[in-house]
Amino acid sequence: MRRHVIVIGGGLAGSEAAWQLAEQGIQVRLYEMRPKKLTPAHHTGRLAELVCSNSLKSTEETNAHGLLKEELRKLGSLILEAAEQARIPGGKALVVDREKFSAYVTEKIENHPNIEVVREEVPRIPRDEIVVVATGPLTSEALAEDLRQLTGEDYLHFYDALSPIVDADSLDFSRLFFADRFGLDESYLNAPMTEEEYYRFWEALVNAEIHVGHDYEDVKRNFFEGCLPIEEMARRGPDTLLFGPLRPVGLVDPRTGKTPYAVVQLRPENAEKTAFSLVGFQTQLKVGEQKRVFRMIPGLERAEFLRYGAVHRNTYVNAPKILLPTLQLKKHPNIFLAGQISGTEGYTEAAAGGLIAGINAARLAQGLQPLVVPPHTMIGALLRYLTHTNPKYFQPMNANFGLFIQVPKGLKKLEKRRFLVERARRTLDEWMDEVLLKIS
Repeated sequence: MRRHVIVIGGGLAGSEAAWQLAEQGIQVRLYEMRPKKLTPAHHTGRLAELVCSNSLKSTEETNAHGLLKEELRKLGSLILEAAEQARIPGGKALVVDREKFSAYVTEKIENHPNIEVVREEVPRIPRDEIVVVATGPLTSEALAEDLRQLTGEDYLHFYDALSPIVDADSLDFSRLFFADRFGLDESYLNAPMTEEEYYRFWEALVNAEIHVGHDYEDVKRNFFEGCLPIEEMARRGPDTLLFGPLRPVGLVDPRTGKTPYAVVQLRPENAEKTAFSLVGFQTQLKVGEQKRVFRMIPGLERAEFLRYGAVHRNTYVNAPKILLPTLQLKKHPNIFLAGQISGTEGYTEAAAGGLIAGINAARLAQGLQPLVVPPHTMIGALLRYLTHTNPKYFQPMNANFGLFIQVPKGLKKLEKRRFLVERARRTLDEWMDEVLLKIS
């Protein structure tokens, strides 16, 4: 029986795992290599830094992400608590001020009496300790190689892309308007486009120069479908964006009283609305081309970019080959994987993996059996996907209702979702009562 656990990685999954361990009386040593060594996407040394969007997706009850958040809340997630503390208006989405979010998590972790934060890189996973590896999609080359040797399996990867962020002071607000697509609030800034403006923009976008690195062909083959660069989407057809990030549905331009032909939405990065990210505009365009093409958007003619869009490599393991449903390595059950390196995709999904890995590592440290989350819950369905999918076709996955098993046939879409949500709620409540997650 051991009373200490090592956590490697201070992102969302690692921070969540460390918190769960510490809250259950386990001494934690949390290793984070930033700020001594930054990744291609990170800019600070704060824990749980958000590198892509500042949206944690839907909060709707009948949405898979809304259900996932409800489960995280019931299980005492630090990440969800931080998101709710840092929340800014975002319609049906849980949108956060990313600075306040990471500052909240950092303060909580660094001031917990059971957590020691060590700012250095870990190139090798300790074999004789209980360890949670939560190094994320930008795992260092040394640790990725050690993990490959440890598991005997090559790690995989796909490519993710970031959206640009612009300075609010550089925008022409006379051409923009605040509104939410669902009429809930005025959380999004909207740039309406006429038909002529849209097709001129589309033509410039598909003909713009992209950054072509030495691994360009590999990049093209391995984009995550849920986060395609906007120019890749545009190349699928001139109207593709009209059914994607530029769809005008639910938006009325107050200057004309009509629905625009297309709309670019900008989401505030903080409560003060001093910076906005271009929703759905993840890109691999060259910097000069981003300036030229994105300044064709009405209201952004003089936009100053606080961050340009970029592409980065995400590392993950072939989870069905090497992981147990408890997130333990099959060959080394004292080692857990959590977050995006395990094959989940998304912020709350990473937090869910960290939460379960933390709970199970704590149980192992106490001489108890790790737990398998029931597959009729959203968290359980996601973890079941990681460990039961055909390894030959394994790809990163986010929360969705298609992961659930034993679904009655003949239900309409909304009826089906309500059934799955109610069953998940009931299952989680019964499971928590049965296994008594709090460790004494």
